Amino acid sequence: MYNNIKIFVLLSILSVWSCSVSEDYSLGNLTPPSNVVIEADLVGKTADLPNGDGSGDVAFTIKADNALSYRIDYDASDALSLVNLPTGKITKKYTKLGTNTYVVTAVVFGAGGTSTTVTKEVTVLSNFIPDPTIINNLTGGSSKTWVVDASVAGHFGVGEWNDNVSTPAWWSANINEKVGCCNCFYTSTFKFSKTASGYTLDVATPDGAFTKTGALAGGLPGIPGSGDEGCYAYSGGSSAFSFIPSSTGVAAAAPSTKTAILLSGTNTFIGYGALKKEYEIMVISPTYMYLRAQGTETGNAWYLKLKSL
Repeated sequence: MYNNIKIFVLLSILSVWSCSVSEDYSLGNLTPPSNVVIEADLVGKTADLPNGDGSGDVAFTIKADNALSYRIDYDASDALSLVNLPTGKITKKYTKLGTNTYVVTAVVFGAGGTSTTVTKEVTVLSNFIPDPTIINNLTGGSSKTWVVDASVAGHFGVGEWNDNVSTPAWWSANINEKVGCCNCFYTSTFKFSKTASGYTLDVATPDGAFTKTGALAGGLPGIPGSGDEGCYAYSGGSSAFSFIPSSTGVAAAAPSTKTAILLSGTNTFIGYGALKKEYEIMVISPTYMYLRAQGTETGNAWYLKLKSL
């Protein structure tokens, strides 16, 4: 009797299972987003100022039918970097000086991972006049030379590249930490000059440039393609630079001056030997400068403390 009950239960389970596995499932129609539109409202745009008021601010709105999420890339001329837009809306500040045209890419995702991509050209005017105190502190009114300050802790640091983070939380250098391996980090000089035609940076590296090689060196001339962190022969260089509104969203209370140094050319750098373009000025006085730059490793922010000579 007991065995008969077991057999009956087993047959019942198999019957239910056979019915369940034979059912058909449907995901429905996977319709990709349609009617995708990028709206770009230039702040201060008028008939007389068709490219905006010079702030560089553009309010973007992405609209689409059957949309579940939105991504946007602000400039097709550099590496594709899609930013998530939970609401399809954001205000972007373009910092390249003058009137420039950018190809903006929007990717809208729908059901089942379907997506639709559209592009739009946006022409934006960016004018920027930095605080005269920043200019005077950096250049001394004519020229001033700076070096990485080995005598203070945190003269070099790494943290997360995030608008809500403004400290080198991951790692921070001790006093004189690189003297033994890479004293060139402290002997390289960076002279910022104000001229009648603009601003120039002269980099001198008597003991070489402190850097890692390959991609981390960012393409600085003469740096080999492989090797560990160290001092590498580098002849230095000179280039123009400009002041721009910092492109990050770090708050002024972080602190940040909301002003950045933008280097031109391919042969200058500040502090660490990498071909970085934008260095946000967090703090500056006549004798002290604290900089933040996007690291060459994805997601990293570098911090540098320099002193004037």
